[in-house]
Amino acid sequence: MRYITLATAMFTHSVQANVADISHSTAQYAVNNYQQAQIHTLANMVSFATVNKESIATPQNPAFIGFKQLLKMKAAQLGLDYQDKGHTVLIGLGKQSQKVTVVTHGDVQPADESKWQKSPFELDTTSEPGKLIARGAEDDKGPIATAMYAMKAIKDNGIELSNRIELMIYLAEESDWEPLKTFMKTYEQPKYAITIDASYPVVVAEKGWSLIEPTFSGSAEQTGVYVSNFKGGAFKSQIPEDASLMLHNASTELLDKLKAQASNFSTAKVQFIEQPEGIKVVVKGTSAHSSEPEAGVNAIGHLAALFSGVKLAENADGQAVMFLSELVGTGLYGKHFGNIAYSHDFMGPMTVAPTLLSRQGDELTLSINLRRPVGKTASQLELQIAQAINAWQQAHNVTLAGLKVELGEPMLLDSAPHAQKLLDIFKHYTQDQDAGFVSIGGGTNAKLFDNAVSFGPSMPGKPYTGHSEHEFITVEQLKLNLRMYTAMMIELGNM
Repeated sequence: MRYITLATAMFTHSVQANVADISHSTAQYAVNNYQQAQIHTLANMVSFATVNKESIATPQNPAFIGFKQLLKMKAAQLGLDYQDKGHTVLIGLGKQSQKVTVVTHGDVQPADESKWQKSPFELDTTSEPGKLIARGAEDDKGPIATAMYAMKAIKDNGIELSNRIELMIYLAEESDWEPLKTFMKTYEQPKYAITIDASYPVVVAEKGWSLIEPTFSGSAEQTGVYVSNFKGGAFKSQIPEDASLMLHNASTELLDKLKAQASNFSTAKVQFIEQPEGIKVVVKGTSAHSSEPEAGVNAIGHLAALFSGVKLAENADGQAVMFLSELVGTGLYGKHFGNIAYSHDFMGPMTVAPTLLSRQGDELTLSINLRRPVGKTASQLELQIAQAINAWQQAHNVTLAGLKVELGEPMLLDSAPHAQKLLDIFKHYTQDQDAGFVSIGGGTNAKLFDNAVSFGPSMPGKPYTGHSEHEFITVEQLKLNLRMYTAMMIELGNM
């Protein structure tokens, strides 16, 4: 899921990076022998469109069945054990009683094929040399392939470990954590847990995935200036790059005002297209993971911001536009949304991003994805959200057709016993002696373990491409990951 990185010295220890010779030599062996093999395996993995659908359970979905068959075949080829637990696959090395669990997921977000140079479910190695482009390349099929070949390199070299290495691949991380929560009730907690579904150097804090969903109602049939067919977004955890609406009965003066406002946008592109029924207003932004809203350009937010100060008829679409323009706008941190904005010294500010519009009849639901740090309780934040929304309803003399608020819990873990070892590995392979522990905006399955931290695959200072319509991992990053994951498994396997 993914990710703001906030470099800080808050948890950093001034310890010289130290990696055992056997770890270093085995990591080099892995790259020398399996770099091309992991790319080939990644190509096979991304060919399965493992997007969960409400109409079919994950274990019965043909894409997931095929994906698991591939994992089982590759595990057998690499001499690793394989267990199919329905929503979860376990691939292991060793029979030791204690274990190191490496946590990943094999499901991916939907992809709009019209936005990709080649199919998002075909590994594109040629469009942009040096990049491996596909849905899942970074989130999480690249890391899965890397982890399997790191285990193979350890097995090839006959390295005896004190702890079993177990790769956990969950198949509904992007849509439904409940099956994994159920599975974790009987899964023995590992000695150490590491997710490879986030960022480097080492992630010790994750914001809580949260949601505000107001539903607006009202017929599109209006007099005066009104908007209709307000739409945008692809899914709830992606910054939307497309949004549009129809503007009706607009005067020349209003159009001039809107065009002047659009000219002030430095990153979003706006079109005004004359049509028989009115003016179609189209905004083009840039998609990104919604945990990292500053990496994208929010088309929904910019489209609504065009209408700041404009009085619209209060049909569902008009209400949604005014709600967004007044409470969210183009900001990232909810500073206009009543008193909900806050920040944490290490984890940074809560982010607030409109991500999806969905319609059912005369009702329009707006999904606003929040990523909340520690610093406010859920009850505090829920009260402040309600106060802001109630004040908005009173100001406009409207009543929402519905409101859903979901507040996920943030995680801050500064005492994981293996975190410093992972930081040493990162420093060793990057020569970045100033690297420290970080916080991310995303929420991974690390929250379900007693002491899980995250270790890659995204490098600090570089945008996380998972969930975007241009997801990729570079060949060089895959190579670096193979070195670091091999070393990580040996170092933690003997701790």
